[in-house]
Amino acid sequence: MSNQTLRYQISRPDLPLAMYREVVAHLQQVTGVEVSIIPQTSKEFDYNQSQVSGLWIEHNNPLDLVARERVRQILAYYQIQQGVESGE
Repeated sequence: MSNQTLRYQISRPDLPLAMYREVVAHLQQVTGVEVSIIPQTSKEFDYNQSQVSGLWIEHNNPLDLVARERVRQILAYYQIQQGVESGE
């Protein structure tokens, strides 16, 4: 069985930085999941936009259905839509 990495990019433009950090804290508790914040690239400041662009979520073993389901539950709790999925 090969060890692949499944990578997701998620984003919610109106989610504040503090909420992104809370999501990261919850996701990092899932075994085999790594999370990183994507910095905001916009040059214009807007109070209605998040201070970050989104999150990268990586599963070290995409075959672990329990971990994948737990990530889905956490994202659903925060009502964050899953974006681009790639196996980088």
